[in-house]
Amino acid sequence: MNSATFVDTEPHVQDAAMDDDLSTGLGQKEAEVRLTQFGPNVLPEPQASSLFATFLRQFRSPLIYILLAATLVSLALGDVRDALFIGIVLVANGTIGCMQEHSAGKAALALRKLEQPKANVARDGHVQEIDARLLVPGDLVLIEAGGRVPADLRLLSATDLVCDESLLTGESAPVHKSLTAVDTTPEVNARLMAFAGTLVTRGRGRGSISATGAATEIGKIAAEIGKASVSKPPLMIRMERFSQFIAWVVAAALVLLILVGIARSMSPSDLFMMSVGLAVSAIPEGLPIAISVALAISMRRMAKAHVIVRRMPAVEALGSCTMIATDKTGTLTLNELTVTDIRLPDGTDIVCDTGFDLDACTIRGDGTPPEEARERALALLMAASLPNEGSLTRQDNGWTAVGDTVDVALLAAAYKGGLPRDVIEDDYPLVARIPYEPDLKYAASFHRHGDSIRIFVKGAAETLIDMADRMDMDGRAEPIDREALLRQKEEMAARGLRVLAFAEGETAVESDGGFGRHLLVDLVFLGLAGMQDPVRPEVPQAIRDCHSAGLDVAMVTGDDPKTAAAIASQAGLIFTEDQVVTGEAVRRAEENGQESLDTLTRHGRIYARVAPSQKLALVLSLARNGHFVAVTGDGVNDAPALKHAHIGVAMGRKGTEVAKESADIIITDDNFASIVSGIREGRVAYANIRKVIFMLMSTGAAELLLFLLAIPLGLPMPLLPVQLLWLNLVTNGIQDIALAGESPEGDELSRAPRRPSEPIFDRLMIRRIWQSTLVMGAGGFAMFYVLLEQGYGESEARNLLLLLFVLFENFQTLASRSERKSVLQLGFLANPLLLLSIAAAQGLHIAAMYTPILSETLQVSPISFSEWALLLVAASSALLVVEIDKWRARHTARGRSRGQ
Repeated sequence: MNSATFVDTEPHVQDAAMDDDLSTGLGQKEAEVRLTQFGPNVLPEPQASSLFATFLRQFRSPLIYILLAATLVSLALGDVRDALFIGIVLVANGTIGCMQEHSAGKAALALRKLEQPKANVARDGHVQEIDARLLVPGDLVLIEAGGRVPADLRLLSATDLVCDESLLTGESAPVHKSLTAVDTTPEVNARLMAFAGTLVTRGRGRGSISATGAATEIGKIAAEIGKASVSKPPLMIRMERFSQFIAWVVAAALVLLILVGIARSMSPSDLFMMSVGLAVSAIPEGLPIAISVALAISMRRMAKAHVIVRRMPAVEALGSCTMIATDKTGTLTLNELTVTDIRLPDGTDIVCDTGFDLDACTIRGDGTPPEEARERALALLMAASLPNEGSLTRQDNGWTAVGDTVDVALLAAAYKGGLPRDVIEDDYPLVARIPYEPDLKYAASFHRHGDSIRIFVKGAAETLIDMADRMDMDGRAEPIDREALLRQKEEMAARGLRVLAFAEGETAVESDGGFGRHLLVDLVFLGLAGMQDPVRPEVPQAIRDCHSAGLDVAMVTGDDPKTAAAIASQAGLIFTEDQVVTGEAVRRAEENGQESLDTLTRHGRIYARVAPSQKLALVLSLARNGHFVAVTGDGVNDAPALKHAHIGVAMGRKGTEVAKESADIIITDDNFASIVSGIREGRVAYANIRKVIFMLMSTGAAELLLFLLAIPLGLPMPLLPVQLLWLNLVTNGIQDIALAGESPEGDELSRAPRRPSEPIFDRLMIRRIWQSTLVMGAGGFAMFYVLLEQGYGESEARNLLLLLFVLFENFQTLASRSERKSVLQLGFLANPLLLLSIAAAQGLHIAAMYTPILSETLQVSPISFSEWALLLVAASSALLVVEIDKWRARHTARGRSRGQ
């Protein structure tokens, strides 16, 4: 092509006043001016911080501040080894966080893969191919099947133009572009536009660029992705509150004891050593490592269940969610338009197997359809296959489809019925074809067969019902009952099916007027086919599992409300008619303010015809209503919500790179049921973190109580700072790692999710910590006091007290294995690593008692057999008191269940 003439049938949509010559396109000089004015047609580069600044940002956390304090404490004690150990933990955590934050910028980069590198544009009266980066508003661009739209276009002409806009809208059906509409609604206006990044599946068109780069619809999505996430993972929220709580407790205890020490006229050096000892005892130095281990173990378990975690806190976040806001296309459904129902004129229903595995599918009925009905269904499928511009070819890795999704779905149905088109065309050679046009609403083909020409027609039901004068009834052509056929069509459409009709006819071999529309009369109506993007087979059970686990599930889709409601019902979502909310209702609620939108989302469960920006608004509103929200998606339109939700879950097989890079978790098998497995592992991870926290805080609080009882009563310091550091970092630091890998207890999905407002220190945790603290702290103080009264020296009394607390920690580790089940129910060999860690911790301390350097540093020494027996009996009380409390809780729960 050397030149092109354009006819302006629609008003231009430029912000700036531009005198474009629509017959020649822009001049090159004018295009260069506009390129300077509007910038290149590329998505904006994310503004990335320097790597060093990103690294430093990882240390802005109260828990990190506490760890830094622990490092300073170790240095003050001259213990370089422990200071180095904590420092390595800090640097490792900072490095991991830095790498994760750095990878977030890849989402915007992935969007650029959707940009068209080249474009056909009219410049100075000639059509030329240029770099799409150089396109400017006002340029006249040509688009055709197989290419991506290079910028947002106001269409000036369209010939059978169909675009796949699912990546922007989430709507599975392709969009036919039309220039004849006069309505001004957003839905109609979208048919006058072609949007950047969308795929042209059929036809061709010309358009004037209305927006480039960041101003396009896909550019607006990129801007949302580039923003910092407004939601924090639940674990991070709880840990920040937890860290602040510890900081206040430690500060209050320090102030109290310093005041007591001053009142007792303690020397400044003694006050300092006491403060150091308290800080060491109260700060859970091993907690960050244990949390990382718990999350890492769950990450490996999730990977086996096809759940890939991109950001470590997302492990627990998935288990914390109370609401799953799922898209429809590609997540609940197969994202494959499929013929699912065939309705013959006599009312016979035949069901088609869903899925695209053509080698394994057949046409089937609710039972076994009569042979006559099957033959008539095959006649219908022949009419679906022959006037068809799509293609299906077998490749080494499966089937490859080309063409309009409706045509492909019909070809697939014919293949499933045993009618490959290439085989049919051997017996029915093609003579002529009438291609599908939106204005015609049908397609037809003429085929030579014996001494006649067979006619096959597919199209809109109303159109073909008018063309036909007979219908196939049990193999006989009887007068057509148009009203009955229209009722069948409406009944199928009400179930969310996209309905097409099929007819056949016959004419002489030679046609004086050619093969055209005038021959499409006196046809025999063959029946209807209903198509939809079918629900994945595993989804209904997964939805039931979600409900059993106490999770709400909401659908957010770009499809129309009827289709959305039909798919939701098939998927097993529970909702009422008034809970189906349209994008228009969301828009009105947004205009009335946040409270109006929040009221809407408290009740809504199906959101249809929703724009990408509205999906994000809905997610944020659900969060304001008190939910921890997990969002699923696979398209570009889902990316902002995936980025800013508490937890973003992308589909791995058919999901776009943009969705994957914006998400926290990727489901590698695109199986909604895998999300349920991920939720289970997330709950296991959080349960293990709580176990570690209980063990660390109860032992730490016991040490704190020991000081609070001893110092005011005038006793010497019960344990030296170096002994406390040994207790917390060496012995305690072994068991907590093993405890973080505790196996699932089996009832994770039978319990309701945690309330979003629930802190780590809930009533159960507080009660258990107080019980354990009193037993260990008061028991330790009593023994220390009695030993001093019986004439033991301070060093000897500390030696026995330190060993008692090592034993306390070992028994407390066993008590921490479950919040509900007895240690006897769990089985001692269920976590062999835990038994090894307890043995190792005890062995380390025994070795220290007999190693000269360590025994001198820690001021410990061997003890007698009778002393060992006494300490073991005393230490076992830590396990006994927790087991009694668990028994009481189980007994109370059984009583309540019987009362109901």
